Amino acid sequence: MQDVQSRTDKRGIAIQHVGVKNVHLPFLIKTKEGGFQSVLARIRFTVELPEEYKGTHMSRFLEILMPWSQKPLAEPELEAMLQEALKRLDAQAAEVEIAFKYFIGKRAPVSGRESLLDYDCCFTGRMRRGEPLCFTLGVEVPFTSLCPCSREISDYGAHNQRSLCRVHVRFHAGEECIYIEDLAALVEQKGSAPIYPLLKRADEKYVTEEAYDHPKFVEDILRDVVLALRDLPGIAHFSVACENFESIHNHNAYASHEETVSP
Repeated sequence: MQDVQSRTDKRGIAIQHVGVKNVHLPFLIKTKEGGFQSVLARIRFTVELPEEYKGTHMSRFLEILMPWSQKPLAEPELEAMLQEALKRLDAQAAEVEIAFKYFIGKRAPVSGRESLLDYDCCFTGRMRRGEPLCFTLGVEVPFTSLCPCSREISDYGAHNQRSLCRVHVRFHAGEECIYIEDLAALVEQKGSAPIYPLLKRADEKYVTEEAYDHPKFVEDILRDVVLALRDLPGIAHFSVACENFESIHNHNAYASHEETVSP
């Protein structure tokens, strides 16, 4: 049968990203404790298409992905996946993004009740032929924020809300990436108070007062996260985006920052 995708295209346009998106597969993610957590991942897998090719071979992306299903997944596995894509698809560059929910155990501050909090996470791997893997870890961390201005001007109480901090980190070659658990804990500490799925009355009192004692603007949270990320050993690049889902407004407060760190 004819290979239509390999026919010559004469329009002179190389495509930066072409491949498959919204592929769903189960993977195993290594935990800090040394075990593995089973996750359902949503995948975007692309290559750079040379200008002379009419199209890529979409089925080959799935052929590369399927053997990794239900297997442990980390930087070495992403590197092997991308190397195979470069070879089988005759590409100069390849990229894979694997998004998933990761669960971390939370213990209520007073009652000690245990529950699981889900975090939206992402592994992104990029590779160009002849160059090392570029790996980025992304985590979205929820917490509570309480407005310093509202606390200052009010006779009692202050408006507070759930907030979200989206962090992406990349480390220098040869340096180990931080665990999801450690990155989530680092970011969570910079909010006014943590989020818990399960709280009893004594816990709710504690969390409410904890937020009241640590008021922060979205700018405060972002700056504190940036300072903490700068101190991570081996950090090469990071981006931070903080968002407060304002309880007394119909808009959100937002701040973002991106930085490259010299070795």
